[in-house]
Parts: sequence; structure tokens; C-alpha cells
Amino acid sequence: MNDLISSEPEYLWLSLAALLALAEIFVPGVFLIWVAAAAAVTGLASAFIDLTIAGQLTLFGISTIASVLIGRRWYLTNIIKSEDPLLNDRAARLIGTTVTVVQPINSTSGRVKVGDGEWPARGPALPIGATARIVDVASGVLILETDTDAISGQEN
Repeated sequence: MNDLISSEPEYLWLSLAALLALAEIFVPGVFLIWVAAAAAVTGLASAFIDLTIAGQLTLFGISTIASVLIGRRWYLTNIIKSEDPLLNDRAARLIGTTVTVVQPINSTSGRVKVGDGEWPARGPALPIGATARIVDVASGVLILETDTDAISGQEN
């Protein structure tokens, strides 16, 4: 086994590349594929150039950094359009929803009922039982305005 690694390391690197690419299918995260690409580059380089183990590990490290940076840039410039861009942003999906106050609201604290749960909220002074509309979310805290504020804001 040790002779195989030292005499033909390209098979080890290419096998690692295949395993990492396979792992990306089962554990999606769009990261392992770039490490797999680096392992493939190292395997191909090892097939044509006689590299020491230190040289292979160095090449793998540099290739990993380069491929991850290239992949990150590609994903940032090729944004995938979604039919539901707020799918994974539950708080942002609440904007525009009318809620009921369960703890008095003021400019720093309070709680409202949203569906079957309660969320921290802040906004104008509102008593228990009042209704308000969510206009923004900041750090998990719902920002409210009264329904009359929303109506008067639309009239202007």
C-alpha cells in the first residue's frame, strides 16, 4: 500500500477528488466540489510531474485556495434568480403582516403574536390587544407601525 502511494500518488489524489465530488452530491453546500477540483489538479499534476509528498500537499493547498476563491467569485457574479427570493428568510416574509400585541409595545420592547408564536417587537406605544403592521425586521426584532400609520402613509 505504501509503495502505491509513493510510486503512483495520482491515483490517490484522483480517488480523493472523486470521493469529494460524490460527497458534494450527498452533502450539498457548494464547497466540497472546489476541494475536489483542487484534488483533481493535484492528481493530474502528480501524473505528469514527479512531486514529493510535501510538493503535492503544497500544490493541493494552493489549488484549494485558488479554486474556492474562483468558485466564490463565480457564484457572486452568477446569481441564480428565484421565484421566491425570501424562501429562507422567514422574518422578511413577515413584512406587511398584521399582528396582535401580546405585551405592550414601546420604542425598545414588546411582543406580538405571529401565527402560533410570539416575536419581540418595537414601535409606537401600543397596548395589549392592539393590531399593528410589520414594516421591517432588524436583528430578529419586528418593527411595527399602527394600521392608521400605514393608511395615512399611503394617502401622502
